[in-house]
Amino acid sequence: MDLSNRTVLIVGGTSGIGRELARRFAAAGSTVAVGGRSPKALSELAEEAFGTISIDVTDGASVATARDFALTRYPELDTVVTMSGVMLLEDLRDPAHFEAAATTIDTNLLGTIRVVDAFTPHLVRRGTGTFVTVTSGIAFLPFPPMPSYAASKAAVHAYSEALRAQLDGTGVGVVELVPPAVATAEQEKVNPHALPLNDFATEVMHLLSQDPTPHEILVKGVLVHRWAERDGTYDELVAQRSQALAMLPSHQG
Repeated sequence: MDLSNRTVLIVGGTSGIGRELARRFAAAGSTVAVGGRSPKALSELAEEAFGTISIDVTDGASVATARDFALTRYPELDTVVTMSGVMLLEDLRDPAHFEAAATTIDTNLLGTIRVVDAFTPHLVRRGTGTFVTVTSGIAFLPFPPMPSYAASKAAVHAYSEALRAQLDGTGVGVVELVPPAVATAEQEKVNPHALPLNDFATEVMHLLSQDPTPHEILVKGVLVHRWAERDGTYDELVAQRSQALAMLPSHQG
C-alpha cells in the first residue's frame, strides 16, 4: 500500500493506537480525518490539523450522519480504518455480566459492521480503496477475564475474511490489523509487558507499505498469539492466561 497521498478516515482514532496511526499516515503524506465520540479528544486533534468527525458506532443514525459529512468533505476518501472498541472485564459466574457483553459486541462487532456498511457503496463505486479492520491477538488466543472481547474480535476476524471474499474483483481490499498488547494509557496500567506504542506503529506502517499489502498485519509481538493453535502451544498459553482470572472478585482468595 502506498501510504502517501491517501485520504484516510480512522474511526475510533481519538486515542491510543488509532491516534498514533493517524499521525503516521499524515507524516507519510496522506490526508487524515479522525472520527470518535470524545469532544475533547476531537478538539485536540483538530489543533493538530486533523479533520475531525463526531461518530458513535453504536448508533446507526450517527454513523450515517458521519459518513455523509465525511464524503462531502473528503470525496476522494479511499481508506477507512475501523478502530472503535471497548475492553471490559466479565465475571461469567454473575449474570450481571450480560450488560458488559452486550456493550462489547455492539461496539466491537456491530460497530465495525455499521461503519463498513456505511462506506462500502462509496468505495465500490470508486473501484479502488481499502478497509482496515482491527482485531486483536486475543481473537486467536482468548484472554479469559474478557470473554466477550475475545469473541467479538474473533468475529471481526471472520467477518473481515468474508468481506474480503465478497469484495474480490471490486478493487476494494480488506486488511486486518492484529495488535498484541500495546502500551497505550490503559494498557500501561495493567500490562508491563505491552509493546511500546511507537515501536508497534513503526512496524505496522512498514508492513502496510509492502506490495502487495498483507491480508493480516502481524507485528512480531503478536505471532505467538496468531499461530498458537497451529504451533501446538494454544492449550498451554490459555492456561497461563487463565491465571489472570484472579483479577475478578469471585476468583480471588
